[in-house]
Amino acid sequence: QVQLVESGGGLVQAGGSLRLSCAASGRTFSSYVMGWFRQAPGKEREFVAAINWSGDMTSIADSVKGRFTIPRANARNTVYLQMNSLKPEDTAIYYCAQIQGRTVVSTIPRDYDYWGRGTQVTVSS
Repeated sequence: QVQLVESGGGLVQAGGSLRLSCAASGRTFSSYVMGWFRQAPGKEREFVAAINWSGDMTSIADSVKGRFTIPRANARNTVYLQMNSLKPEDTAIYYCAQIQGRTVVSTIPRDYDYWGRGTQVTVSS
């Protein structure tokens, strides 16, 4: 089993920044993809960003492109989400997820093997 734990969420004013972190532990593979998804009340879970284990392949949702980045982490099985210029519509629970044994990133939730419990991000206007 693999456990994913997110941190870094909170309340921020519009235009502010937050940096989310996620660390995976347990039975991890040498190759993997780690991604971020979010879910707002009454909406479906949507893809935000993903990166592969080597950091040479990333994907960012159009809705956050230019504001969010998914930087390469020095530690294995760790992923960050740098969120800048936050908007009230970014308010959601943000989930970290991992696909094991894969190098090509995915934007599809059902491709991911493991999920964290999520961290709340609230952006006030």
